[in-house]
Amino acid sequence: MQTYLEVFGRLPTMLTRRLILRPVRMSDAQDLYEYSRDPEVARHVLWDAHRSIHQTRAYIRYLLRQYRSCAPGTFVIALRETGKVVGTIGFMWVQTENRSAEVGYSLSRAYWNRGFMTEALTAVLEFGFTRLNLNRIEAQHECDNPASGHVMRNAGMTHEGTLRQRIYNKGRFADVELYAILKNEFDAARREVHA
Repeated sequence: MQTYLEVFGRLPTMLTRRLILRPVRMSDAQDLYEYSRDPEVARHVLWDAHRSIHQTRAYIRYLLRQYRSCAPGTFVIALRETGKVVGTIGFMWVQTENRSAEVGYSLSRAYWNRGFMTEALTAVLEFGFTRLNLNRIEAQHECDNPASGHVMRNAGMTHEGTLRQRIYNKGRFADVELYAILKNEFDAARREVHA
């Protein structure tokens, strides 16, 4: 079994039915900027809408530094058909002693409500349980962004509660909904699908 450091230092490329999840490259800047500048995409995440492609390139440099330092990493989400990057998904943190982690994601508005994020999240959950040997993976969303909760439920996650004023985002304290899935739950759901 590889250690977390080894895995995050060399993030793999993963294929799903419609998507490629892979490490970011500087050549992704234009695609990332295209949706990161959308205030609607940025409304419920912890970063502000990008004002220039220079800001997007700085973000990519940050992600590349994360890879080099073997910190919990982020995949870009690209369409298999065209290679166009339409989102990101990755680990916010990993606690080795508890074998737990949190996942976060964002997606271009042009691809909302088409099942792409559920597809990407399911792949990352599988990666977390099989490659990282995690026992628990969490995700959270602001209460006024119920579509994100829909993605989490579709990927098999369970709603565990509301965390009041959990984060300070865009000048206000926001309540968030907490979801999680355990390894045994993920494995049981996979067995059902393949039965």
